[in-house]
Amino acid sequence: MILRCVTCAVSLRKQGANNGATTAFLISTLESGVDSISITYALLDHIMTVMRPFVAFVTAAAAGIAENLFNPNFTNNKIIPDLTCPVDGCCDGVNCSPEVHKHHHTFLEKLGAGFRFAVLDLWGDLAAWFFAGLLLAGLITVLIPDDVFSKYLGTGLPAMLLMLAVGIPLYICATASTPIAAALILKGVSPGAALVFLLAGPATNIASLTVLTGVLGKRATAIYLTTIAVSAVFFGLVVDQIYAWFGLSTQAMMGQVSEIIPLWAGLMGTLILMLISIKPVCQAIKARFKTTQQELPLVQIQDNIHLAPVSESCNCGPT
Repeated sequence: MILRCVTCAVSLRKQGANNGATTAFLISTLESGVDSISITYALLDHIMTVMRPFVAFVTAAAAGIAENLFNPNFTNNKIIPDLTCPVDGCCDGVNCSPEVHKHHHTFLEKLGAGFRFAVLDLWGDLAAWFFAGLLLAGLITVLIPDDVFSKYLGTGLPAMLLMLAVGIPLYICATASTPIAAALILKGVSPGAALVFLLAGPATNIASLTVLTGVLGKRATAIYLTTIAVSAVFFGLVVDQIYAWFGLSTQAMMGQVSEIIPLWAGLMGTLILMLISIKPVCQAIKARFKTTQQELPLVQIQDNIHLAPVSESCNCGPT
């Protein structure tokens, strides 16, 4: 999921988007989405559900504006939009006007295409990450004593900075980070520190920062990372103050959405979720442990090179 967002941002950059727009797009897509907002509402509370996309929007806008201010001489290239039919690719959209194309498919065909995208493509990318996050959250809940985080981590700026140091190099998506944040809150971490983890974890990791450095440059990557760090810590402190002002307890408010949904609906939804997750999770496990020719040890590759026959004359030109 993270690599797809980075790839999409790189594609936008190559199609003519400036560094500011690319940076804003990448931050907003990595830090928030319909999936992560829904899971935040289910596992955390209303305040975190509102603050997470709001802070992502502010951070993305600030990073984009800062990048454009430091690089005002960028010249836009003409962007060629992809107008191909999203249902089945029946036409490229260039020689087919929207008035004509809207009659190519019925409402049921469009609805079916939307369901296939949601179940096969979207959840196919998220399923493995989601269950990995649930597993880590379960391990944190079971193995770590209740007073460890509250005793040694506490609240305030030190807790924010520690969560920032943990989240920046961590390779995790917004969906998988949510149950981990919920488990940390249950163990005594403040909601502001958990918000720092939710923002910094998905948007920053070593792999994406390396790609951004090569595509956008070192200055844009530094602005990207600095804006995320400053915004996450600042709004983390703000969130802690909001809970303190209203006298709210995050642990008491977590998971209240489960009281709204009937038990039978929750069980049915869980069963459907497990059924549609079997295939993508198995594919992710197979892809993880699949051995390819590129993964051969260096010694074996060198042995294969030495065993290759060498011709006395390769006709490559004068020596």
